[in-house]
Amino acid sequence: MLNGMSSKTSSASNSTKRPRVLMLADAAKPHIRERVAELRPVLEKHVDVVAMVDDFSAGLPTAEVDLAVVLGGDGSMLRAAHAMGYQQLPVLGVNLGHLGFLTDISPDTMQKHLNDILAGKYLAENRFLLTAGIFRGNEQINQSQAFNDVVVHKCNVGRMIQLETYINDVFVSRLRADGLIVSTPTGSTAYALSAGGPILHPQLQALVMVPICPHSMNNRPIVIEDKNQIDIVVCDNARDNTQITCDGQIAYSLNAGDRIRVEKKKRPIRLIHPVQHNHYELLRAKLHWAENPLRS
Repeated sequence: MLNGMSSKTSSASNSTKRPRVLMLADAAKPHIRERVAELRPVLEKHVDVVAMVDDFSAGLPTAEVDLAVVLGGDGSMLRAAHAMGYQQLPVLGVNLGHLGFLTDISPDTMQKHLNDILAGKYLAENRFLLTAGIFRGNEQINQSQAFNDVVVHKCNVGRMIQLETYINDVFVSRLRADGLIVSTPTGSTAYALSAGGPILHPQLQALVMVPICPHSMNNRPIVIEDKNQIDIVVCDNARDNTQITCDGQIAYSLNAGDRIRVEKKKRPIRLIHPVQHNHYELLRAKLHWAENPLRS
């Protein structure tokens, strides 16, 4: 039903089979647990809930599931994406958190939006992901994936780290800073924005590299095409001071000489939105750009 539909507004399905839904929430948080208890009966009026997962364990039961519904904040959406292994299962986010750039449906309007979505009235969009491979010498010792960003950063509060960056094997810069963020357009409103990076429209085929508190103000964010391969080399790590983190969740310690290769993942993740979804309205509301727009 939802799988394989166009990224444009979809028409209703002729199938009478009830959709099968995987429901995910961080139920360890009391306020989330209470809302999930309220919202699950609403879901079950319309769909078969195949499983309710509240610990985001790896290897979720995604076979023969039409839709994943994530109840929580953007952090819950990121954890769910990691746990599902970034499969192309459509994902719908219900915002029980704070900002909600990824989980953009209010729990108060969930039933209405769910009726529309199950009738085929929704927008679907693909968001691309990143892979981050760690190379020590000629050996790849780790690989992770990221929805928002890959961050190479210091662990010791009182010390900077030194990094070299390469794009398609061409030397770009040597950086002394607290770290470096490589972000997708989706992640451009997260850590990258806090570090002074630009906001990228989610459909741009681009990456942004944002230094974190650089020693020299000449080191500025740079936007590049998503087809590029980025290599980050750890130059100085005498005190085991450097880590890589993907989406703020997966951390791995780095040694001097380690090379991190960041590339676009071929298979995207698929987000479901109400038909009224508008990225600029979302930015205006979440970032408080204007209370009342002027009209002629």
